[in-house]
Amino acid sequence: MIEFIVIFITAPSCDEAEKIGRALVEKKLVACVNIIKDIRSIFFWEGKISDGKEVLLIAKSKKDNFKKIENEVKKVHSYEVPEIIALPILYGSKDYLNWVESET
Repeated sequence: MIEFIVIFITAPSCDEAEKIGRALVEKKLVACVNIIKDIRSIFFWEGKISDGKEVLLIAKSKKDNFKKIENEVKKVHSYEVPEIIALPILYGSKDYLNWVESET
């Protein structure tokens, strides 16, 4: 049985998010990427609290593709430690998940 995932990736700008998203889709590592701009992130970095605007990518793929997705994002991303996290898709439209499978 194929297991599907949703991957969250943050980026510093829309331009970089688009570059990452296109690379993932072109290489058929993900079926789709949504880009949500103007999110606010508060986090610890280098011993202090940082607060800034970021862009969130939400990608849909198969669990077996995660390592390749992670490697591709790291090639393109400007962050030293980019956020690349995956959550399992427990339920989904059969037609949609079939499409994700066929596109990846």
